Amino acid sequence: MVDVQTEILIQRPREIVASYASNPDNAPVWYVNIRSAQWQTPKPLAVGSRVAFTARFLGRNLDYVYEFTELVPGEKLTMRTSQGPFPMRTTYTWSDENGATRMTLRNTGEPSGFSALAGILMAPMMRTAMRKDLENLKKILEAG
Repeated sequence: MVDVQTEILIQRPREIVASYASNPDNAPVWYVNIRSAQWQTPKPLAVGSRVAFTARFLGRNLDYVYEFTELVPGEKLTMRTSQGPFPMRTTYTWSDENGATRMTLRNTGEPSGFSALAGILMAPMMRTAMRKDLENLKKILEAG
């Protein structure tokens, strides 16, 4: 089991942070490893929406589809991959904190086979990438 969580305080209102972060079209802008996001279902984002992402990780392109399984606008978003050797669940949560927004990013997964060993090795790299992602998001939103 891989379970990596990180959080950051962004000096912007929760509605702005949540709206920007929950829009898959913005993912390639603030995620270090995501190269593209392509909707497989009609917009807007809703439970059941599917988005195909291409990411670059460990020198390889990874293609995967996230299905959005929970959406509480401004509070929580959960998405999961349904295929591939490393099924992953990603959760965003947002809360108010002294006029700013605390955003938490959590990735959990149940790798199987060879990926189980890779999962142990990947957790520290995932944590580093997730911190960079949230730092990018903070810079973008606090500049705007």
